[in-house]
Parts: sequence; structure tokens; C-alpha cells
Amino acid sequence: MIDFQDVHKAYGHHEVLKGINATISKGEVVCIIGPSGSGKSTMLRCINGLETYQKGQIAVDGIPVDQSTRSLSRVRDSIAMVFQRFNLFPHRTVIQNVVEGSIYVKKEARSTAEERGHKLLTQVGLADKANAYPQQLSGGQQQRVAIARALALQPRAILFDEPTSALDPELVGDVLKVMRDLAEGGLTMVIVTHEIAFAREVADRVLFIDGGVIVEEGASKEMLTNPKHPRTQDFLHRVLHPID
Repeated sequence: MIDFQDVHKAYGHHEVLKGINATISKGEVVCIIGPSGSGKSTMLRCINGLETYQKGQIAVDGIPVDQSTRSLSRVRDSIAMVFQRFNLFPHRTVIQNVVEGSIYVKKEARSTAEERGHKLLTQVGLADKANAYPQQLSGGQQQRVAIARALALQPRAILFDEPTSALDPELVGDVLKVMRDLAEGGLTMVIVTHEIAFAREVADRVLFIDGGVIVEEGASKEMLTNPKHPRTQDFLHRVLHPID
């Protein structure tokens, strides 16, 4: 469904992605892990055109991700994104945040969008918060609203950019449970995360990226339990045993 072919991305003279080749299949859950500054989020943001790349090609369902308005519109119709910082509209209620894209982007009738929106809020455990405002919610609740908003667009895939990194540790579990349920439902998901235990449990595959290249990839349980590359071994040791 998502295909990278020799993708390079630079900011000025600083090359962030140095020839990325990767394929993500329909219904697959792929976690991207790696140290800060390795290119994880840049790789993710290139998929839906939030970042441009200088060389190679990315395609979504065979549609090239380039800077033509038509191509980007078609790609974004099929892929939604959940950001680290929620990005909810503070002056709109929870249900208004959830349905806005369906109404104003996809031109759906408000009654239809709101009916789906309430079902999605129930799905993410926030049925009683429909008329609350974002500032009345915890960070974890806001992130679950952001997930409901992404799902309201009925995407074929969702990109998650470190969705739990801005949350207090005690709030992470509720968000990961929602994501775990989505994975079990067969939704295609690409997740940049530092939650190694979650990646081991939920992902079909893991990509370890460092210095702008994919150092190692493989089935999640195998790779995260028995990594082959020394750099992957070192990274996982540092993440899982930070005091050593």
C-alpha cells in the first residue's frame, strides 16, 4: 500500500533520509523506532506530503506522492495522521473536532458525520465527553479525540507520529489500548514510537532507522527480542536498560 524507493530528503546540506527503501502492505502494522534525529518522523511525514523529498519516489496505492495538488489530495483522502501534540481546535467541542474534516473536507452531511462521530467517541472510550472542550480533557483524552478525528475520515491507513511521547506515563496506557484495538481490527498503521513493549506486542514488523537509513527490519517479536545488527542491539539495550 505504501512504497518507498530510494528516497532522499535533505534540509540544505544536512541529509536526513539517505536512500530509504521500504514497503508497507495493506492491513499491516509497522512501527518505526530509532534515536532522536534519525529521520523517523521525516520518513512518516513524507508519506502524506507534509515534507517534500528530493530524490526517489513514494507511492500510496500506486499514486505518487509529489507536489501536484491532485496527487496530494488523492493521497490524503486515503491516509490520516495523528500528531504528537493533538492539534485540536480549542474553541470547538470534542464532537465538533471529530466531525469537522468529514463535513468541510469530504462534504458529508452533518447528521451523518455526527452519527459516526458519536460511535467513534464510544469506540475510544469518550462517549461522555462529546460536548466538552479540549482544555477540559487530560492529554490522554485529547489524544484519543485526535484518533477519533482521524478515524472519522474513514482512512485506509493512519500515520502516528510518536502519539504518546507528550503524555504523562499514567495516561499512555489508554491511548495504546485504542491503538491496539485498531491494529486487531486490520487497519493499516505506521507508527513512530519509543514504546518498545507496545511495538513488540502489536506491530507485524519493525523498522530500526538510524542516521537516515534503515539499519534493520524484521518481524517485531523476533527483531526486538533478538536483533542481529550491533547498532540495533545497542539502541535497544539503551532504551530497555537506561541505568546500565
